[in-house]
Amino acid sequence: MAQGTYKRSPLKMPGAAMAQGLAGLTSIAGGIIGGGKRRSEQRDARAENQRNKARFSNLDTSNVAAGMDNAYEDLSVNTQAADMALEGSQQNQANVMSSMGGAAGGSGIAAMAQALAGTGNQQAQQASASIAQQESNNQLRAAGGRMSVQNAEMAGEQESRAAEKDKTETLFGMSQQRLGAANAARDAATESIMSGVGQLAGAQGDVIDTNYS
Repeated sequence: MAQGTYKRSPLKMPGAAMAQGLAGLTSIAGGIIGGGKRRSEQRDARAENQRNKARFSNLDTSNVAAGMDNAYEDLSVNTQAADMALEGSQQNQANVMSSMGGAAGGSGIAAMAQALAGTGNQQAQQASASIAQQESNNQLRAAGGRMSVQNAEMAGEQESRAAEKDKTETLFGMSQQRLGAANAARDAATESIMSGVGQLAGAQGDVIDTNYS
């Protein structure tokens, strides 16, 4: 054999290099196997997270009392009672004068007519006042009822919105966790493949060094 030359021996893999190579292949296989499912899960998780994010962003935060009416503003003064009192007084005076036959010249008769007229006026006024009070009370009760209904509806709307907000926040949080887990799984698989490639490269380098040293 000529001086300065040597015969290259076949590559032989020592035990340590073999173990490193097997570990690298295992790591690569672990990163590849199940890759389709991981990618599908990541897509689904991302889509779900986007839906819940949009739902959270579109929560109704408007003022529930904005459309509430003041039922008491429609209450009005009842003039019917006053009109009835006036009509009753006028009719009573006419009746008194008619019963006296127009002969009211004597002081006694005039006094009696005046007393009767005063009594009739008082009775008519009392009756009209009672009617007016009843109608006023009815209006107040009706207005109070409308306000109670509106308050109950507003409270129900507030409770419904609070429940919807809690549910949406919970779903959004769960979707964020799912997306985070899917991303972590993809990252771990990629890291496993890269680590396996590095181990194979290291094992190959060890074999070359061993055979050419």
